[in-house]
Amino acid sequence: MKLNNTLIQVTDRIIRRSDKTRTRYLDQIRAAGQQGPGRSRLSCGNLAHGIAASSGEDKAALKTGGKTNIGIVTSYNDMLSAHQPFAEYPDIIKQALHEIGAVAQVAGGVPAMCDGVTQGQPGMELSLFSRDVIAMATAIALSHNMFDGVVLLGVCDKIIPGLLIGALSFGHLPAICIPAGPMRSGLPNPEKARIRQLFSQGKISKDELLTAEIKSYHSPGTCTFYGTANSNQMLMEVMGLHMPGAAFANPDTELRGALTKAAAQRCASIGISSDAYTPLGQLIDERTIVNAIVGLHATGGSTNHTIHLVAIARAAGIHIDWTDFDELGSITPLLCRIYPNGPADVNHFTKVGGLGLVIGELLDNGLLHEDVQTVAGSGLRAYASQPIVQDEALSWQPAVAASLDENIIRSYAKPFAKTGGLKLLTGSLGRAIIKISAVQPIHQIVRAPAAVFHSQDEFLDQYNAGQLERDMIAVLRFQGPRANGMPELHKLTPCLGTLQDKGFAVALVTDGRMSGASGKVPAAIHVSPEAALGGALGKVMDDDMILLDAVAGRLEIEVSTRQWARRSQTILPETIQTGMGRELFSGFRQLTGTAEQGALSIPGLGDLPEQEGS
Repeated sequence: MKLNNTLIQVTDRIIRRSDKTRTRYLDQIRAAGQQGPGRSRLSCGNLAHGIAASSGEDKAALKTGGKTNIGIVTSYNDMLSAHQPFAEYPDIIKQALHEIGAVAQVAGGVPAMCDGVTQGQPGMELSLFSRDVIAMATAIALSHNMFDGVVLLGVCDKIIPGLLIGALSFGHLPAICIPAGPMRSGLPNPEKARIRQLFSQGKISKDELLTAEIKSYHSPGTCTFYGTANSNQMLMEVMGLHMPGAAFANPDTELRGALTKAAAQRCASIGISSDAYTPLGQLIDERTIVNAIVGLHATGGSTNHTIHLVAIARAAGIHIDWTDFDELGSITPLLCRIYPNGPADVNHFTKVGGLGLVIGELLDNGLLHEDVQTVAGSGLRAYASQPIVQDEALSWQPAVAASLDENIIRSYAKPFAKTGGLKLLTGSLGRAIIKISAVQPIHQIVRAPAAVFHSQDEFLDQYNAGQLERDMIAVLRFQGPRANGMPELHKLTPCLGTLQDKGFAVALVTDGRMSGASGKVPAAIHVSPEAALGGALGKVMDDDMILLDAVAGRLEIEVSTRQWARRSQTILPETIQTGMGRELFSGFRQLTGTAEQGALSIPGLGDLPEQEGS
């Protein structure tokens, strides 16, 4: 199938824009790879420390240097459902590698926090920066230079991006991502949303709300809605960093165990000394990143990846921006309806065809680069498949030829929408991202007076006092990475949804985040420059008329040029930067770049010389 012309043009533009930094990065990892396995360069004392705790057989193998050693970097903890299954993975991986004459060591652990637990709480202001902490922790884990390859155990929001950014600093090593999979379906998502709105209206008790939430989030595995965590898993498939079909197999199933074992063994077979050597930094190239953006649009994935994909790409010396996202979105049809873009969850999605069907549909219509490297050892077509276990043996078969439920997955010829789920907004208020895959057409253009807030609690106080029963665009500023770490703002979602249901024209404009759970209320998010960096949001006043037009891609304030010029910038409130560990991240806030630059707090990572923003 001939590639779409816009896909080719955007890819070529990214290649040209990234030429200097990509070349520099590839030279760096090539030099590291040419030195061979790191253990061969360790002194006797270094190596003795590195193998002191190994079993006798593994110690002998590592002492002689004749066997492949895979490092395990894990996000295990047993408080969070998505990460709890990883407790047993190191033993599974080690046993699988012993079967092929290789060994493994747990190189290190990384923190894994859950936005579902911290949502609307002070700890949420640490969430985005946890990605960069994870990246640095991954680099520390690999800095012992003991490994021929690495498996990355992670799933959720900041964990996968952080693991990849850290592993790309060791991009001469092969790496495979191993997920844990989603929990089985619980309370239906539309019912969960209905109950949340009833609570926001004061019609049910907190106990009733908690009972419903526990029925939704009830067992080990990721949440089943299509938020950032499950968008992560989609991206790892489309980027060829999973074993094919690994994204959405449930925990504690025979299939999940077989995929984990296969991933470990495959990592050894593409290790630094193997004939099939596949370094991570070479596998992730401009075409891989473009494929990821297309996958995000086609599935209605998380807005967070307009930040995280930028950061991952920069870690590999590749520069993308929101214009690239927007142009690729214009050619990518929306093929999926997964909650919050529809009632189905990821388990339902998998049963009716899943990612194998979607990837095949995109490949067949020229919207993905097929000739890319993957950890499976072939092009992306290998991912248009589904894994099965028969007689205890793992194999792959072609994905179903057509959707088993067109309310969940559609064909390229009959999509839910002709363009992707994410759009770029530009105008006098800056550049912003909006997710429209769950927003009804009637709500995609909102012109209303501004109501300005500096915190979610300030909004909720006015809402609970009945002061927001009107047409309104809520402007929530000083929520960007430089101000307070860019927390997600879903505490507002039920209230805004209720106002919309009452017939009011409402929207949200913020320099904060809303993530993959962005729903039916139009939300212009990641507004850049943010208010703390002198962005236009800092000058907005109550009752200013604002136009949010997701159809035309505009975000404008209707204030005269003369009046606007006379206004002074609102100063960042000081009270939001301390407590609950936030003071430890003051350096991160001072160093972080803009959302469109990936909100990275790691200075210089992948920086372009003079042509930044070209």
